[in-house]
Amino acid sequence: MGSSVLRPSVLKAGDTCWRTARADRAAFLVDTEAYFTAVFDALQKARRSVLLLGWGFDPRTRLFPDGYDGPDDPDEIGRILIELACARPDLDVRLLIWRSAFPIAAQQEFFPHRAREWFKGTPVKFRLDDQVPFGACHHQKVLVIDDRVAFCGGGDISVDRWDTPGHRDDDTRRIMPDQEFHAPRHEVMMVVDGAAAAALGDLARARWEKATGDVLDPPPDAGGDPWPEHVPPALFDVEVGIARTVPTWKRQAEVDEIRRLTLASIAAAKQTIYLENQYFTSPLMTEALAARLAEPDGPEVVLVSTGHAPSWFDHLTMDRARGAMIWRLRTADVFGRFRAFWPATARGDTVIVHSKTSVIDDRIARVGSANLNNRSGGFDTECELAVEGDDEAGRVAITAFRDRLVGHFMGLTGDAVAKARADYGGLVGAIDALNREGRLRPIEPPKVTAFGEFVAKYHLGDPQDPKDSWNPGRRRARLYEAVRSFQMLGGPAAVDTIDN
Repeated sequence: MGSSVLRPSVLKAGDTCWRTARADRAAFLVDTEAYFTAVFDALQKARRSVLLLGWGFDPRTRLFPDGYDGPDDPDEIGRILIELACARPDLDVRLLIWRSAFPIAAQQEFFPHRAREWFKGTPVKFRLDDQVPFGACHHQKVLVIDDRVAFCGGGDISVDRWDTPGHRDDDTRRIMPDQEFHAPRHEVMMVVDGAAAAALGDLARARWEKATGDVLDPPPDAGGDPWPEHVPPALFDVEVGIARTVPTWKRQAEVDEIRRLTLASIAAAKQTIYLENQYFTSPLMTEALAARLAEPDGPEVVLVSTGHAPSWFDHLTMDRARGAMIWRLRTADVFGRFRAFWPATARGDTVIVHSKTSVIDDRIARVGSANLNNRSGGFDTECELAVEGDDEAGRVAITAFRDRLVGHFMGLTGDAVAKARADYGGLVGAIDALNREGRLRPIEPPKVTAFGEFVAKYHLGDPQDPKDSWNPGRRRARLYEAVRSFQMLGGPAAVDTIDN
């Protein structure tokens, strides 16, 4: 447990976040079984508004898969939404999903494009969002119900996302409409209520207007409490920071709150920086972490990512660049405080880490859609939630969340991790002691070829904003100028260098 001394907040509206708003309750949902169950529960209580933003969406997604995928499954999200909209004329149901590029849409079996036909002639309003620069994507994942409860994180409602924290081998419930089984997958979402949920409603309506031109008013207050009954709150009466990434495009100025919040969070760490992320390719974030590892009394840094990206394009681009970042941190780790892992099932199969989560000490927890790559800092649209433990109960909840995440990868409880931390002097020592079955495996940089070195050097497929999306040479120069600025001045100066 960290110090109880009050430290300055990292949440600064207009800088490291868009705004802060109070939540009466907040909870962390670990893996998609928990998320889908909570979504179903909250939807049953919706009275006026359901508004979903997503990178991907498949109406055939089953919220309660049973190991058999047959026709007309009643738990398909598309059917659930249509039935709700038809049964409740006062309920406005809207879905805004990224109009994905052809290669990505092909991998999704052309969903969400086909979803337009699914909802045609129904009260459900389904739209595709293409209001991003060419090559960028709308990556925010937000679901708001009645402006009273909202979900935000890394998970989309799609057919290849469902899994439990056990990440069991041969779990037949991970079935898709083509009767194939998808890989184990780790996701994290956060659910909030109160003013924080209403603020996410404002964000979602602004995005709807940006994409469609239609102005939506907040839904009339119809009372009720759509909080999912089976979800115990982790935090009560907590200030929630909402941070965004929005790229420069047309008349929209760049918003890089998430990038700034990440740097501020790394700088604020005293004991432990815990990161879960699908991608880790940002030289700026890497340099910020390297600087902390070089401090004699700096924090431990633990990164959990996927062993290798599931798609060939991401394996080509992200994995090679990540290898260079891991090498940089290992060279900076003169005091032995850095670990980078990929999780495996009991049989040794890869668990896809799709979560975008960080926990700093016992003080800061962040859950959102942003990866630790360049494009999530200024090219794609992103949204995340951040909370700070400003009292003992908050610090206990944040620590328990992190310990649970670490433990579940090894098939252990959070309590086991907490005990090992106390016994071995920190999170790194705890993992080293508990990881006897080797389910957390070291990330080894891929074999470097001339082409791979070229991809990593110029961060191909990973632009930081529209200014260098088609100019890898300029991208490299700007990225490493930011790194040099960080080395000399640190913090915001590095971000400002990128902006120039």
